[in-house]
Amino acid sequence: MERKFMNVILLGFGFMFVFTAFQTMGNIEKTILDSIRQDDSTFTADGYTSLAIIYATLAVCNWMAPSVITITGPRGAMLIGAVTYLFFIITFLFPRTWLLYVASVLIGAGAAAIWTGQGNYLTLNSDADTISRNSGVFWAMLQCSLFFGNLFVFIKFQGKTHIDLETRNVVFGALTAVSAVGIVFLLLLRPTRRAPAIDDVKCEIVAEPEGPLDAFKGAIKLFCTRDMIFLSAAFIYTGVELSFFSGVYSPSIGFTLAMGENVKQLVGLSGVFIGMGEVLGGALFGILGNKTTRWGRDPIVIMGYFIHMTSFFLIFINLPNVAPFGDTMDTSYITPSSYLAMLCSFLLGFGDACYNTQIYSILGGKYSDNSTSAFALFKFTQSLAAAACFFYSSKALLSVQLGVLAVLASIGTAAFCRVEWSDRARSRLAVDNVDDKLSPVTHSLAENALHYD
Repeated sequence: MERKFMNVILLGFGFMFVFTAFQTMGNIEKTILDSIRQDDSTFTADGYTSLAIIYATLAVCNWMAPSVITITGPRGAMLIGAVTYLFFIITFLFPRTWLLYVASVLIGAGAAAIWTGQGNYLTLNSDADTISRNSGVFWAMLQCSLFFGNLFVFIKFQGKTHIDLETRNVVFGALTAVSAVGIVFLLLLRPTRRAPAIDDVKCEIVAEPEGPLDAFKGAIKLFCTRDMIFLSAAFIYTGVELSFFSGVYSPSIGFTLAMGENVKQLVGLSGVFIGMGEVLGGALFGILGNKTTRWGRDPIVIMGYFIHMTSFFLIFINLPNVAPFGDTMDTSYITPSSYLAMLCSFLLGFGDACYNTQIYSILGGKYSDNSTSAFALFKFTQSLAAAACFFYSSKALLSVQLGVLAVLASIGTAAFCRVEWSDRARSRLAVDNVDDKLSPVTHSLAENALHYD
C-alpha cells in the first residue's frame, strides 16, 4: 500500500478510537450528568454547559493552532490534543463540578491542536487525484466512532431509567481504554513531505507561514478573503447542526418518556444510527470521490441540504417542544415514534457527511498551500457556532432550534455553492485563456504540415 495512503488509514484509526470515547461521551453527557446529580447533591455540573465551554475554548484556541503547529508539526499537535481527550474522559471517573469544567477548557484547547493538525496532515498526504478519496475514507473511519461507542452504550443502558454508579464506571473505564488505543495509532504516524499543488490555477493563495507570528498573521489574512467569508457561512451551519445532533437530539429522545419504558437506551441507539449515516456517507463519497468531483462538490452539498430539511420536519412533528430540557410526558403533532426518531438520526448523520466531506475536499484542494490556516479557520468558525448552540440549547424550545437550523442550512448551502461555482468559472476561464494562447501555435503547425505534404 502507498505510504501516504497508509498514513491516512492510520490517521483514521487514531481518530476513530479517540473519538469513540469523546463522541460517545458527548452524546450521553447530558443524560449521564443528570443521573450523577441525582446521586450526589454536591455535583452541579451541566452537560450543555460543559459542551459549550469545550467549543468556545476550541474556537478561541484555533487562532493559535497554526502557530503551535509551526513548532510541533501536525503529528505533535495531534498527540498533544489526544492526551487532553484522554484526560477529559478520566475525569468522569471522579465526578467533581470544578474538575469537569477545567477538563472542558483543556479539551477545547487540545481539540484546536488535534483538528488543525489533522487537516494539515491529511492535505500533506493527498494530491489532486486523492484528496476527495482520502477525505471520504477518513470521514467514514472517524464516524465509525459513533457506531461502536453508542452501540456499547445501548447495550449497557438497556432496561435502565437511572444510570447507576456501577454502570457509569464501566462505561467510563471502557471509553478511557479506547481513547488510549487511539493515541497509540497516532504515535505510528510517519512524517511526510508536502504534496504537490492540487490545483493548477490558484486563487487568493496565502504562502505557508514560516514562524508562529507569521502563521497567526497568515490566518487573519486568509480569514478576510472573499471566498473564506462565504465558506464561513457553511462552517457556521455545520457547527450548529453538529452540536444539535451530537448533544441535543439524542438526549431529547431519551427525555421523551412517551416512547416507552426503555427510552434511555434509545440515546445510545440514536448515536448508532447517526454513526451509520456518517459512515455510509463518508464511504460513499470516498469510493466515488474521483467520479463525483467531475460534477463538482455542490450536488452533494445540495443533497445534504434536502436530507437535513426533511429530518428537521420529521423531528418537529415527532418530539415534544420541551424535550431538550428534561424528562417529559408531552407529545408533539403525532405520538412519539422510536422508529421515526432513529430514521431522523440516520438522516442527520448522512446529511452531515455530505457537508463535511465536501468541506474537507474544498479546503484541501483550494488551500493546499496554506492548509494549516484554512483548517484552523474552519474549526474556529464551526466551534464558535457549536458553542453558541449549546449555550442556547438549555433555554430554546425544540421548534426554535429547528428553525435556526433551517435558516442557517439555507444560507450555508447557498454560500458554499457560490464559492464552488466561482472556482469552476475561474478554472474554465483559465483553460480558455491557455487555449487562446496555444491556438496560433497550433494553427502554424497545421499550415507547416500541409505545406510539407
